[in-house]
Amino acid sequence: MQTQRKSKGGTAMKRATMLLATVLCIGVLPACIFSLENGLARTPPMGWLSWERFRCNTDCEGDPENCISEHLFRTMADLVVSEGYAAVGYEYINVDDCWLEKSRGPRGELVADRRRFPSGMKALANYVHAKGLKFGIYEDYGNYTCAGYPGILGFSANDAAQFASWDVDYVKLDGCYSLPIDMDHGYPEFGRNLNATGRPMIYSCSWPVYQIYAGMNPNYSSIIQHCNLWRNYDDIQDSWASLESIIDYYGNNQDAIIPNAGPGHWNDPDMLIIGNFGLSYEQSKTQMALWAIMAAPLMMSVDLRTIRPEFKAILQNRKIIAVDQDPLGIQGRRIYKHKGIEIWSRPITPIYQTYYSYAIAFVNRRTDGTPSDVAVTLRELGLISPTGYRVEDLYEEVDYGVLSPQTKIKVKVNPSGVVILRADVQPERFSKRPYNPIFYRYPN
Repeated sequence: MQTQRKSKGGTAMKRATMLLATVLCIGVLPACIFSLENGLARTPPMGWLSWERFRCNTDCEGDPENCISEHLFRTMADLVVSEGYAAVGYEYINVDDCWLEKSRGPRGELVADRRRFPSGMKALANYVHAKGLKFGIYEDYGNYTCAGYPGILGFSANDAAQFASWDVDYVKLDGCYSLPIDMDHGYPEFGRNLNATGRPMIYSCSWPVYQIYAGMNPNYSSIIQHCNLWRNYDDIQDSWASLESIIDYYGNNQDAIIPNAGPGHWNDPDMLIIGNFGLSYEQSKTQMALWAIMAAPLMMSVDLRTIRPEFKAILQNRKIIAVDQDPLGIQGRRIYKHKGIEIWSRPITPIYQTYYSYAIAFVNRRTDGTPSDVAVTLRELGLISPTGYRVEDLYEEVDYGVLSPQTKIKVKVNPSGVVILRADVQPERFSKRPYNPIFYRYPN
């Protein structure tokens, strides 16, 4: 299961962050869940993660350019900076499973594979930090990681201290080879051990998904107190079918899932697979748009050396990233589903009086080979401010101007594709104009 932490906060900046969160909670949001604050992940983390694309390839003799090694992570760190990903917000370079030796060192310490990481993890962290990026690492709550390397069970405090000594910024803790019933104790314990080091480290947990698979009801009140983000569902695979199953899970279970998300604690539907082999261009646009609507972590898992320009442009779409990173941190929801057409909506800033702005995604789940027209008024979408909304298409960069709640928008959505709009509420009253439906035809 591929899936993220908390540290002591004592600085004025962290206190100010906590105060701002409290003000937002009391004055703006209809409902808030209070969580243990470490000042981290105030917006969903963004970065690059090895697992989905490179898996557990340890054959550095036969496949030196693609094996899990310090060379791979240094190369990806270089490209995150040189190819403009860091400039739009991607900042973490995360090692996943298969970085370890098969056994611990003589003092019980974790040891990176000596052939594939000859310089060690501290040196790799230094390299990543020198690029202006942050460094993440993987472990497992059980006896072993999912690929059979040493887990943290019995070594929780020592491993947390070792990660801090390596200047790790982000820890992802999986849940293989462990008992789900023990996770209610074990995951918080490791989080406390991370905090005790004094080093700020995002804490990513697989805690709830393993309990769900075991037929348990996860204690989300505890999970949000100890984890910055967590996995609820299956690992993503490189296919549209896998992506659809995640979309369906989050839509069908949204009433239970959404209330747990907010600044510092996020639901994690798993990695972005944009630019790999399994998604078309339209499907890739759909994943990026819906991950932004769901306030999801944006962790790319793709070979940045070979990604095609059109997929790179999706990953670097600043306007969609801005939706994902909206400071309110309210996770969006599916508000319409009928005959293969879905509409998803997320409240975002700016706010005027009691009215939110919104990001709206129209998704075509049909496979009949022709684009589908969707026509709806802003009021039908829940956009009711009498001052109106400035509406923009975030992929096509079409500015529709300021529209009233009575205005009908008609969009054409390609099969397995998406149209995502941003509607910013206006601070002054809308000046009435004749009713005029908007037609925009998307290229096939």
